[in-house]
Amino acid sequence: MGLALFDLDNTLLAGDSDYLWGRFLGEAGLVDAEAYERENLRYYEAYRNGTLDIFAFLGFALRPLAEHDRGRLEALRARFVEERIRPIVLEAGRRLVERHRARGDHPVIITATNRFVTEPIAALLGVDDLLATEPEERDGRFTGRVAGVPCFREGKVERLRRWLEGRGLDLAGSWFYTDSHNDLPLLGRVAHPVAVDPDPVLRAEARRRGWPVITLRAGAEPRPDPLAASA
Repeated sequence: MGLALFDLDNTLLAGDSDYLWGRFLGEAGLVDAEAYERENLRYYEAYRNGTLDIFAFLGFALRPLAEHDRGRLEALRARFVEERIRPIVLEAGRRLVERHRARGDHPVIITATNRFVTEPIAALLGVDDLLATEPEERDGRFTGRVAGVPCFREGKVERLRRWLEGRGLDLAGSWFYTDSHNDLPLLGRVAHPVAVDPDPVLRAEARRRGWPVITLRAGAEPRPDPLAASA
């Protein structure tokens, strides 16, 4: 059995769930929409540019979880997944997950976006194993802080290493699909790195290293088929 690792935002989704959740909070009145959108966009641009301070961002992104009743947050999250996420699930991505499963590979979503946002999205995609940034909880309430290592850049490598050790697994025969140059640390460690609708930095690096570049946004199947050469 090999691992099939999938980034989430702008890979299996045609959008960024973290950014969209922030906008949704503003629309729902849980945060000041204009001020939050301004900061949300600033952090998103830093992420795309490779200059994101992950701890500063998490201090911003996790604060609303600590400031509001969990039941209300969960009700809003259910609406968010139905109204904002379901429409941007990429069918070719869903099919790719299932093709890996049919080959005997074990699908895992690995994402920097926090677990509160992404857990129901992973369930929507039919993926049981999720490695995500963990919001800290105490006595059933979120604190607004991160627990442990954020699942971002080198943190993805560390979180995955611990997950593998806990299950007696390794990266032999592994795949990793992502759109972002922020995932280069993990891409360099798997057997089959694949750039998916990549940002310009990742596209250039993929070409330099001879990694496959595919799209999941052109129909119900990935193009070109990343599994064809390994069949």
